[in-house]
Formats: sequence, C-alpha cells, structure tokens
Amino acid sequence: MKDLAIVTKLMMFEKRDIFLSILVGFIAGIAGVGLFAASGYLISKAALAPPLYALIVLTSTVKLLGFTRALTRYAERYFSHRATFTILSNLRVSFFEKIEPLAPGIFQKYRSGDLLARIVGDIESLQNFFLRVFYPPIVLVLVFLSTLFFTAFFTIYAAFVLFLGLVMTGFVVPAIFAIKQRRIDQDVRENRAVLSTDVTEYLYGFRDLKVYQQLESREEQLLQSSGQYIKEQEVEGISKLFSQSLNTLVSHIITAIVLGLGVYLVANGSLEGVLLAMLVMISITVFEDASPMAAFPIYYHDNQRAARRLFQVVKEDKTSANERNLSSIPDEVPSVSMDSVTFTFEDEWRPTLKDISFELEKGSKTAIVGPSGSGKSTILQLILKLFDPVQGDIQLNNLSLASSSKESIWSMVNVVLQENHFFFGTIKENLLLAGDDLTDEQLTEALQQVNLDRFSLSDNVLEKGANLSGGEKQRLAIARALLKKGKLWLLDEPTSSVDALTEKSIHECILRQAEKDTLILVSHRLAGMEKMDHILVMDQGEIVEFGSYEELMDKKGYFYEMKEIERNLL
Repeated sequence: MKDLAIVTKLMMFEKRDIFLSILVGFIAGIAGVGLFAASGYLISKAALAPPLYALIVLTSTVKLLGFTRALTRYAERYFSHRATFTILSNLRVSFFEKIEPLAPGIFQKYRSGDLLARIVGDIESLQNFFLRVFYPPIVLVLVFLSTLFFTAFFTIYAAFVLFLGLVMTGFVVPAIFAIKQRRIDQDVRENRAVLSTDVTEYLYGFRDLKVYQQLESREEQLLQSSGQYIKEQEVEGISKLFSQSLNTLVSHIITAIVLGLGVYLVANGSLEGVLLAMLVMISITVFEDASPMAAFPIYYHDNQRAARRLFQVVKEDKTSANERNLSSIPDEVPSVSMDSVTFTFEDEWRPTLKDISFELEKGSKTAIVGPSGSGKSTILQLILKLFDPVQGDIQLNNLSLASSSKESIWSMVNVVLQENHFFFGTIKENLLLAGDDLTDEQLTEALQQVNLDRFSLSDNVLEKGANLSGGEKQRLAIARALLKKGKLWLLDEPTSSVDALTEKSIHECILRQAEKDTLILVSHRLAGMEKMDHILVMDQGEIVEFGSYEELMDKKGYFYEMKEIERNLL
C-alpha cells in the first residue's frame, strides 16, 4: 500500500483533471440512467394516449439527456486520459530522478532485462491505476446513490433491491476474485520479468552463442519462458472474463427481481403501472457502471504489484534525497587524496580495496599499475563517486566527496573508462557529449589528435559502437575527453587496444593537454612510466609500493620485477 501511496501522491499533481473526470463521469452516468428511465416512461405513457404537449416534453427530455450523455462521456474520456498520460509522465520523471543516483551499483542487484521490465512494463501497467482503480469506484458510488435516492421516491423496495445489487456487483463479486487474483498477478509479472531478462541476454550474447553453437539451447529456454508467460496471461484472461460474466449475471438477476417486484407492486396497487418500464430501464442502465468493477481486483492487484516492483528498486536509496544539499567542488586543478579507504562490492565478502591511503598534489601525473583484479579501476570509480567507500575518506582539494555533489565532480573530470558507451547516431553526435557548443573544427581537430582523421563527423555509429573496432572505440572516447577541458583526468586502460606507436602518440597528446592538470592513469603496460610524477603499485586491493619511477626502480621491488618481466617479454 505504501508504494501505491507514492503513485497516489504523484497523481494528486493533476487535481484539476481528476476532479473534472469524476464530475463529468458522474454527469454522464446520471444522464445515462435518466435517458433510459425517461425512455421507459415515455413508452409507457405513449400507450395511454397522453396530451401532445406531454409527449413533446418527454421526447425533448430524452433528446437532451442523450446529447448530455454523449458530450459528458467524451469529456470524461478526454480529461481522464489526459490526466493518465500526465500522471505517467510524472511517474517516469520521479522514478528516473531516484534511479539515476543508484547507477552503476544498481546493475549488481538487478539484471538489465529485469530492470527493463520494471521501467517499461510496470510503469505502463500503472496507467490503469487512475483509469481502472481510482476514479471508477467513486463515479459508481455517486451514480448509484443518486439513482437509489431517485428510485426511493417511487418504491423503497426497488431501491433496496438495487442497493443489494450494488453490494453484490461492486464489492462481493470483486472481493471473491481478489483473493484468487493475487497469485495470478504475481505469476504474470514474474514471468514477464523472466522473459524480458532472457530476451535481453539472448540478444546481447547472440554472437557468442552462435560461435559456441548454443543458439538452439538458448532458443528453447526462451520459448519456455515465452510459453509460461503466455500461459499465465491466459489464466489471467480467463479469470477476468469469468469475473465479468458473473458480475453481468448478477446484474441481470437483480433486474429480473426488480421486474418481478414491480409487477407485484403494480398488481396490489402500490405502484403505478406506467412506472414499471422506467424501473426496469433504470435497473438495466445503472449496472452498466458496475460492470467494470468485475475487473477492479485484477487491475488493483496488478497495479499494487507493479508499484511494489518499481519502487523496490529505489526505496533503499538514502543518498539521492540529500544530493541537492551537498556542496560543489570548485572548478580548479584539484589535489586528490584517500585516507584509510576500504571498499567492498555489495554481496561480496572479500574487500576490493583495503586501507588505501595516498596524497596526489595539484597538477601531478600518477600511474596506477598492478595485476588484474588488484583494485586499480575501483579507485577511479570511487573518485568519480560512482560508489561510496565502506570506510575512510576521499578528498578533492581537501573537500570530502561525502559532502560534495556528484555533478560538481563529474563536471571537472575528463574520463576514459575500460568500457565506454557509444550511442546510435553519428561521430559528431557522440563527440558532442563533451559539450553542445563545440564547433566542427574542434571536433575534427580532436579526431586528428587520436589518429581518427579518416572518419568524418557525419559517419554513422551503430548502437554500442558495433561498427567500430576496440581501438577505434578507445580513441573516440579519448577524443571526447580531450574536448571536455576538465581539470582532472581519470584514464583507465585508455589505449589497451591500440598499437604501440599510436599509444605513444596519444599519450604524448594527452600529457601536452593535461600539462597543468591532475592526471591519474591506470595501466597494465609500463612503457612511458618514467614521465609520471608518481607510480602507485597495487596488489590484492592494497598499495604495495608508491614513489617515482626512479625510486621504485632503485628499490628493485614489485614494480622493478614487473618492469623486468615486461622487458624480457618484449
């Protein structure tokens, strides 16, 4: 219920359209009941040959009610759907504002296909919350109470029967199916998440599955997931159809009882015969608004489950609410320091970093080296505040990252990570991530600096840069970094996929542009380390050596051994 309360709170931003939807929905319902009631009375009255003026008044009333019903029904659809689409927009914005600070850590908790199912499917499901759950019961009760009050003027017994019909079709029948629907909704939503996850992984891993000749087994798994999802949808559809059929049956039984009761009352003189048709028409019409209540438990539990799955992703976030109150780091060349920093990835028992401490002065150039899995990349991710340390403090210009906003950090950083994303579009569009005000001349110069001058700005880039080689992706990412003009450079294996000559040229270009900036380079290759002010050697999440190139070589320790091994291999 707490999750639906969040949706309701967001929905209340559209109070005007919600009020108008209920108002015109009520008018449309009352106009419909009045239209058929007047029609029944007109038919009965016409059989008694009344004066012409009486028929004219009745006929005009029927036409007026018909026009009123049509116009208000259209207005109801207009206002209710406008409110729904705006509510969905508010919901998406709210959800993305909450989920954005959780990236990339959220991908360790949820698989991408499951996230996709929540972000797309669950939010889309919540469009039925207002249209099928929130305002229809309000309109139903208002219309029914008004009809009961009107009917009671002629016969309290018929009004009581209609009241019983309201209780049965509006509450009893939906309640019976609500119990069964809880399990069905859960199965449908979970199977949809499984199917979405399987499809996503199948598409991402298609090439590898094909190479290793495992396509058929994955396709079978995908078909099983699809078949299970379709089966649960069929069960849900049958349950919904049965609920609606039972509701319709109950409403017809109530109408038959009203008819029988009316005949009895006319026979004993308690009711004028001319009113009998009117009562029957009222009974038939008023239950039109009750029919959607048969699907109420289906939509209610579906929305409850969707809201729970959706906000389950973001409800554990405790930092995003305070992000606006954090201070900004000045846009100047920063010093970087870590003080007793320990970090462990979620659900991992082994610390990735253990008691890391170092100080890098402004404008210094530092290389972090060590074997794979030693925690080098994690240091950069912590400086970027993509994750928060378990213990210790990280500072830029003597300002703690814990009290600094992520936006101010990212605005001053030029980043090249091991995996860089490229969007479907053109070379120019991907380079403009560094700044919208960059000119074509600046973009072309950046391409030349990284030896990509054979590309034009209008060349296409496929999703994830699928039409680019590994080296071309890295150089395009470096070009973006060169264009950003930040004061802190964080480079994680930026040239691991390029040849030695190109690597040397790019390193020289980066060092020229970052001459006055602070630079941290993660690398497995040890060539060019003599140009660095500091070298930080990592092993198993700990700093084993720290110093200049000359100091470490003279020490003849871990770094010296790594250098000798590399020299012998070359």
